[in-house]
Amino acid sequence: MGLRETLDAVLGATRLPKSNLDKLFAISTASITMQSELDLKPAPAAGICFKPVESSRFDAAKNEIGELLRFSSKESGTTFRIETDEYRFIWVILTDPDFEDLVAGIHLVSLTLIEKGFGAYLLCAIFRFGNGKPVYWIYNFKQGRYYPFIPAADKTRDNASEFRIRSRMEKELPIENDVERWYPLWGIPL
Repeated sequence: MGLRETLDAVLGATRLPKSNLDKLFAISTASITMQSELDLKPAPAAGICFKPVESSRFDAAKNEIGELLRFSSKESGTTFRIETDEYRFIWVILTDPDFEDLVAGIHLVSLTLIEKGFGAYLLCAIFRFGNGKPVYWIYNFKQGRYYPFIPAADKTRDNASEFRIRSRMEKELPIENDVERWYPLWGIPL
């Protein structure tokens, strides 16, 4: 580990590999297959979740995200809201009928946090699909991989459907192979 990496790690400014962020875009082409072959339509909302940091630099980065989203919404029409969940994680929820705009917005938020030195606090991006019941594709920033999450009743999950959809989409999405890392996210705000 070089001096730069050591200082970044000590100061909490670790960065995600750029290649992990590039993998985020795989959901764009995969959405076409999900619609045509699995009858899973993308919802007009997506979200990104990150851990808060008590610092003025982080507050400035969060404000910059809001300003960038307000500016980009003039062109794209994407609306957004920023909220904090019961565990104090911060969510940026984007709404737009154009799925490409949602993906671009999620990329904008994640890139801004990375550029400001807060990439290590990015947790996941979430894209909702469905044809009745929700099917979530969760992008784990640390791993640079997607995994499906299909909630069922009483905080259980539909594992059989998750494995089925994984087997169909693994050629199009970078899928997390270790199912122990397929963390359920209850109470997703979209």
